[in-house]
Amino acid sequence: IQIAQCFEATRQRCCRLEQDGRRAREQLARVEAERAALEVKLKHARNQVEVEMKKRHRAEAELEKQERKLQLVFESLMREPWGSGVLSGEQRSVLSALAGRRLGAALAPGRRSSAVDESCQSLLSHSDISYDRTEDDVVRS
Repeated sequence: IQIAQCFEATRQRCCRLEQDGRRAREQLARVEAERAALEVKLKHARNQVEVEMKKRHRAEAELEKQERKLQLVFESLMREPWGSGVLSGEQRSVLSALAGRRLGAALAPGRRSSAVDESCQSLLSHSDISYDRTEDDVVRS
């Protein structure tokens, strides 16, 4: 009777372990599916960041080009003798103030648009985001 009871206890324990194993495999399948979906989202996010960075660089280049043109026009207005006759003293001072504040800083090399907060630049840099599959290979081996 004791042997039969031990076999029954062992059989019940095996059944519980099989159920636990089945639940663990199901959970693993769900987690792997979720991981795959997140990898796809990450890939799309990286691509979107790259596209937006390219757009931003193009816009900044265009802004710098337009600011250089504006600086040239300003300098031309200030140098030409007819400019001093056309512009009043107040207009010249306003242009000088604008040139000193806006255009002088605009032509500084490496300047970025102040409209964009770059405090999280390193967080969004697609080059900083990497996924190394060698870690997975070690774990799965």
